[in-house]
Amino acid sequence: MSHMPQIKIPATYMRGGTSKGVFFRLQDLPASAQAPGPVRDALLLRVIGSPDPYGKQIDGMGGATSSTSKTVILSKSTRPDHDVDYLFGQVSIDKAFVDWSGNCGNLSAAVGSFAISAGLVELGRIPQNGMATVRIWQANIAKTIIAHVPITNGAVQETGDFELDGVTFPAAEVQLEFMDPAADEEGAGGSMFPTGNVVDDLDVPGVGTLQVTMINAGIPTIFVNADAIGYTGTELQDAINGDPKALAMFETIRAYGAVRMGLIKHIDEAAKRQHTPKVAFVAPPADYLSSSGKPVEAAGIDVLVRALSMGKLHHAMMGTAAVAIGTAAAVPGTLVNLAAGGGARTAVRFGHPSGTLRVGAEANQVDGEWVVTKAIMSRSARVLMEGWVRVPGDAF
Repeated sequence: MSHMPQIKIPATYMRGGTSKGVFFRLQDLPASAQAPGPVRDALLLRVIGSPDPYGKQIDGMGGATSSTSKTVILSKSTRPDHDVDYLFGQVSIDKAFVDWSGNCGNLSAAVGSFAISAGLVELGRIPQNGMATVRIWQANIAKTIIAHVPITNGAVQETGDFELDGVTFPAAEVQLEFMDPAADEEGAGGSMFPTGNVVDDLDVPGVGTLQVTMINAGIPTIFVNADAIGYTGTELQDAINGDPKALAMFETIRAYGAVRMGLIKHIDEAAKRQHTPKVAFVAPPADYLSSSGKPVEAAGIDVLVRALSMGKLHHAMMGTAAVAIGTAAAVPGTLVNLAAGGGARTAVRFGHPSGTLRVGAEANQVDGEWVVTKAIMSRSARVLMEGWVRVPGDAF
């Protein structure tokens, strides 16, 4: 019996924000996987170690959480005034599919750094010392992201004293600008609020009629008040992820919200679209202990937010959901804005399971429609390992 040997593919394993993923240059992928389709998906599934009925991804690079089951493909940009094209694939842990429907805001923090180190940015755009501005085309959602990457002695600076709740060690700060982040989702008409309302009543069978804010900014997100579903907004992961009934409730809310937002036509389609939309619940500030045991004081935050990703409560906050939070907070009358005290604001500091995060957004009304010009936040990124990833030659 003959056996197909493993092949090796140049790859880099990176942390970006509170996520980790395997980064590839498009040109380094096997020729058959350089175009979108089932071959590429099969390759990335095998790299990450999915589908895994054990839910552990032992035989791959994944870490068995939504934050660590991620892949990124980068290439020199084909668009004017951009340096790099960035494609993100969220790999399902237990199912055989890769979700290409949205961006990863956390890994966006690593894109500029990788692009520079991988030779995808023109040398003339990289200072010897200072800040390199990397213009990123986010291909999943057709949006521009500007990354400000620190450079020391001509190389990306990864170490520093910037602390990010949800990440154990400090690193160099990378500021991200998400330009015009309202998502142009198919069926959503390109509107920030796909229903035309900042608050809607959403009928959810088995749950009831919930007040929700449904927004397309950063990533399509459904916000609900914590007290409406029996929570305080101070919950940590175990309180949600150890409760199958709670997870089923959130998935039902997500499915019916996705239909209402025009992202899918029938709730059955939600199972094949796990990455978007997100569901988050909000509450006014309160004291709590973060997952690391660090106290978070109500006086130091504007609002509490907990968000689910790929069917589980996130250990911190997805970067794209942070954009949605900052944008919704800037629009008077949304559930996020009301939980934060109402009124006009250009920035919000919210409490999440691992601590706090500040995000700014510039929103205003144009011809009666709310628009956001950009959202800004700081993350950090670091190369964890580089070289080659190996997969069986018959895996794709």
